Amino acid sequence: MRILIVEDDRETAAHIAAGLHASATHIDSAHDGYAGLTMAARERYDVIIVDRMLPRLDGVSMVRELRHAGRETPVLMVSALGEVNDRVEGLNAGADDYLTKPFAMIELRARFAALSRRPHMTDHATLLRAADLELDRITREVRRAGQPLELQPREFRLLEYLMMHQGRVVTRSMLLEHVWEFHFDPQTSVIETHISRLRNKIDRDFERELLHTVRGAGYCLRVED
Repeated sequence: MRILIVEDDRETAAHIAAGLHASATHIDSAHDGYAGLTMAARERYDVIIVDRMLPRLDGVSMVRELRHAGRETPVLMVSALGEVNDRVEGLNAGADDYLTKPFAMIELRARFAALSRRPHMTDHATLLRAADLELDRITREVRRAGQPLELQPREFRLLEYLMMHQGRVVTRSMLLEHVWEFHFDPQTSVIETHISRLRNKIDRDFERELLHTVRGAGYCLRVED
């Protein structure tokens, strides 16, 4: 059992590690949210324990980024903030359980055991590729033929969605719902504008075109011979 503890209070981190020592074959610790996110993205852990209030990147944002990147590792969030809204925010960010400080070690062990009994879930890829185009969902870097491309946040989400559905037609409705989070068509040219900008950035200076318009249907990111 591999465990990651993300806790800025080193004494508390050591206390948690000691309490779970009998359940783990390997325990790593990180002491800020950014370091925790990096370790969680690069290594495979069975359970991650995250403090909510962390330097550099708070626990809620860290878990949200982890889920956005497709990582489904069970997460137990611990925090001194125990109001209903605090717990709801942590769970909505993607934590699987929420434990308020101070806690009894026997309860932490029980919740840890419950999470570790869940069926193993496979993480989605964090690095998406289409020919020589690469998108890193953790570092949020995009490269084509090794050259870094500068994308605006919405362009990044648009490209990420297209790459996740590589080879399939993506309709305007799908893009509105999953990239813009609109559940209705506002009848604007916002998609066409962003597609045009994205196409200029990923295709204009390269011989092979990857982003295609499918007339009357939508768009498709595919590699053609």
